[in-house]
Amino acid sequence: MPNDTLDAIDQRILEALSRNSRMPLKELAEIAGLSSPSAAERVRRLEDRGVISGFTVSLGLAALGYPLQAIVRVRPLPGQLHIVERLIQETPEFIECDKVTGDDCFIARLVVRSMGELDGILDKIAERAETNTSMVKASPVERRLPPFKG
Repeated sequence: MPNDTLDAIDQRILEALSRNSRMPLKELAEIAGLSSPSAAERVRRLEDRGVISGFTVSLGLAALGYPLQAIVRVRPLPGQLHIVERLIQETPEFIECDKVTGDDCFIARLVVRSMGELDGILDKIAERAETNTSMVKASPVERRLPPFKG
């Protein structure tokens, strides 16, 4: 669905929900300039159209005991692609992973409690893939909405 099918009200709803997906419907309706039933109907239609695919929570990883994050580029050895993909999927410390084009096959985000834990996780993959790891120092751009065009 092209972005230009989102009107200004839809955009206000999406912006508000991206800041707080648990926002009370009454507050969302006020922001959108609608009644509560109309706001609820708009949200339902955005879900039906696939614009909203779910509601989520943002976690404080350090507060959960994961003070370190790494971005890991993974290049499986010949014949190991599916095995490496399964290893990544089965390792809970990998909290995100994208299959990409280019020299690497996967770019993943990994959370760990220590450098030793990082080494242990990467050692399991190193038997089947080359990895290149960068530690995350800061995230100057958190996940955000794309620009709306229209």
